[in-house]
Amino acid sequence: MTMKNPLTREVLILNQNYEPLSVTEVKKAFVISYLGKAQVIETYSGVQLNTVNKSYPVPSVVRLKNYVRISRRTISPTRKNILKRDGYRCQYCGTKSGPMTVDHVISRTMRGRDTWENLVCA
Repeated sequence: MTMKNPLTREVLILNQNYEPLSVTEVKKAFVISYLGKAQVIETYSGVQLNTVNKSYPVPSVVRLKNYVRISRRTISPTRKNILKRDGYRCQYCGTKSGPMTVDHVISRTMRGRDTWENLVCA
């Protein structure tokens, strides 16, 4: 059994109000939580970050203690962005095989719009 390096895992960074900000590496998330700038919300089960003196659980989600103001740039719900958001996985059956398309949850004939909430990978 091969053990994956805990430092190669990704960590979700949440704003103070639990709004997703970004995804970063374990090293950065560990440092900001260790310095008291962030609170660890979730950890990877059974994965430890070992130091000389102590073992720490590896964070998977951290929340910043101070609110970070972010500029609101609009990202269009393009085919590429929808497929990337859904991880190239069909939202109806969960498979990743075959060519993926983008489907309207509420069809265009029923006045369904091209929005993030109405488009899924299929």
